[in-house]
Amino acid sequence: MAQTDEFGEELADFVRRVAELKAARSVPADDLPTVLDAAIFELDHVAGQLWPWYESLSSTGPSGVASIDRQEQQLLKALFQRVPVPVALVDRETVVRRLNFAATSFTGVRAGYATGRPLTGFLAHADRAAFRSQAAAVARGEGDPSLTVHLQQQPAVPVRATLTALRPSGEPRTAVLVVLQPADSRVPSPERVPGPVPTLTETTRHAALMDLVDAMITALLSGPVGDPSGVLERAAGVLHGRFADWVVADVAGAGAARLSRTTVLAPSDSVEGARGVAAQDPAACPLVVEAARGGSTALPVRPEDPDAFGRDTSGAPILVRANVTSLLCVPLTTSPGPVQGVLTLFRSGARRAFSMAEAQAMDMMSRHLSLAMSAPART
Repeated sequence: MAQTDEFGEELADFVRRVAELKAARSVPADDLPTVLDAAIFELDHVAGQLWPWYESLSSTGPSGVASIDRQEQQLLKALFQRVPVPVALVDRETVVRRLNFAATSFTGVRAGYATGRPLTGFLAHADRAAFRSQAAAVARGEGDPSLTVHLQQQPAVPVRATLTALRPSGEPRTAVLVVLQPADSRVPSPERVPGPVPTLTETTRHAALMDLVDAMITALLSGPVGDPSGVLERAAGVLHGRFADWVVADVAGAGAARLSRTTVLAPSDSVEGARGVAAQDPAACPLVVEAARGGSTALPVRPEDPDAFGRDTSGAPILVRANVTSLLCVPLTTSPGPVQGVLTLFRSGARRAFSMAEAQAMDMMSRHLSLAMSAPART
């Protein structure tokens, strides 16, 4: 297995170098001989080393070994999912790759929702920087630390996070295994732990979210579908004020990769700022471009980069001018299918930041919006 891993790393490095050579085709004609020499060198490397190495691995690795490896991998996956300790597998940027059953029960976050999102997004804001730093250090091979963090949904309960490096088979980069447990006791069995009793505030917020979802579905069902701009305009009217201070809607044209801005709703005292946002090209908004390209929701609180949503016509960062304290950038897509648009919501001033529960509700409403946008037109 060690030789197979080394071969995989070498092959991955070769693929990256070939990509660089392809990108170098645009160099001036005087520099092309150097690029050609490098390409010939890479071909010699494949013919002289990689191919004989592959033949050696093929001849020494009978088909039975591959079958046994697959069985072992299936067993390890089953053990990972069934181990009665909350465990998450993340990369060096803390993006979740796997979350076992105990971890979903412990954090209250579905595995399908968590996968592809940073684990730091489920932690209290004060703990995120330290956790990211420790995860990066573990991935570099600098030890297996433990630190106390707090989940965003239960900030009063300290959680002990233990990190250790893990090298998945056949992958060139080191992953990080995160074990979570209460800081003051062992993790009880999920069957014996009663669910937390919601507080009056939590119950009120949940009821408000259900009212919002009901209002959104009513607005979608009571109006025409198949008109993306019209659907988004009705949805923006539902969200504006009661859920977000600003609502910005961008729609993808039919068969076009570029987005066009169709709706901007702002507070009554931000008329001039709304004009600047409406005149902005969505391609100049990094958050919108990333959401349209990757199809995943962004939930930054107190965004560190003032240019994350670009600048208005006067050159001022929009996030600074609108005093944005938290935002939701949600791609509108049905799976499988292309992104049909992007909906961005701002909260500003002293208003409470968007929570994970609100982000999940918005994620659900985005699918309803996508279905209404892509449905056959009717009146």
